[in-house]
Amino acid sequence: MPQRADRFAAGPARRGRGERGQGGRRGARAAPAVASFVVVALAVAGAALAGCARGGGEVAAPLPPAPRAVPAAPLALLVEGKPLRELGAEEMARLAPPVDVAVFDPLYRKPKRYRALPLRPLLEAGFGPGQQPLAARDFLIRARDGFTVPIAGSRLLEDGALLAFADLEAPSWEPVGETRALPGPLYLIWQRPEQLDPNDHPRPYQIAKIEIASVEQVFPHAVPVGLAAEVPAARGFRTFRVRCLACHAINRDGGRVGPDLNVPRSIVEYRPVDQIKAYIRNPLQFRYGHMPAHPDLSEGALDELVAYFTHMRDHKFDAEASPDAGAPAAAPR
Repeated sequence: MPQRADRFAAGPARRGRGERGQGGRRGARAAPAVASFVVVALAVAGAALAGCARGGGEVAAPLPPAPRAVPAAPLALLVEGKPLRELGAEEMARLAPPVDVAVFDPLYRKPKRYRALPLRPLLEAGFGPGQQPLAARDFLIRARDGFTVPIAGSRLLEDGALLAFADLEAPSWEPVGETRALPGPLYLIWQRPEQLDPNDHPRPYQIAKIEIASVEQVFPHAVPVGLAAEVPAARGFRTFRVRCLACHAINRDGGRVGPDLNVPRSIVEYRPVDQIKAYIRNPLQFRYGHMPAHPDLSEGALDELVAYFTHMRDHKFDAEASPDAGAPAAAPR
């Protein structure tokens, strides 16, 4: 610190010695005073900074990290269970240049701002010409935790579909839902007002894979066979694949977030029908969890779901059963 003061004082001292008469003498006498002033000022400033560092004063909070410019993780693309390619962060940003969007997010129940990749150009470039037209294909969107969403290509390729990779209001993502999950690294959002209903336009998050495949191909043991298209059990299956298959499995085929509803015992074997229907409509009446309510399902639609469960009760398949799985299982408490 004194060396720095000497450097500041050296210039005026030399000028004072080079001057004539009283002016030169004043300059020579002023140099020590200037040096002393600089030393004192620097010492006071140093003490103030040291006091702040010890908590004796307020220090400006560090700036929050800037939102990501590219996704934080790759995206795997598959075709009927076989890996096609993995898109890295830089490649995704090149194929579908990111955009900043403001949308109303029904999962948060408020407006949100995201940085996102337009999904249609990303999928068209990612899957390549060999899989076109994508709008005619069926897709499965798979999350890191096993959540699996079947969705038609015609829906997935709608204008307004985006993969958000940065929350512009919370660089580390704002938690969402009952489980307070962080939606990153990739979160499917929809931009248009007519795309707000999550039942029609699902919003899976923590996405790791997008696969071209039909439910019938990937989850054959969840599909009822030998039924006419319009019988109640067949209609119930169509509701199940849209509303339930993302979390629940039948015969170990389907999502792995919630319990399997058919093996080792069917839900209709240990729960009364009225209770099943009431639980589907509003699960929070029974227990706290992350299963969504389905208040819009009519009584007829709930009856069709029960018809599907009842049909599948008589068509069990459990390739992963343990050796003692044949023993009767106790009813869940």
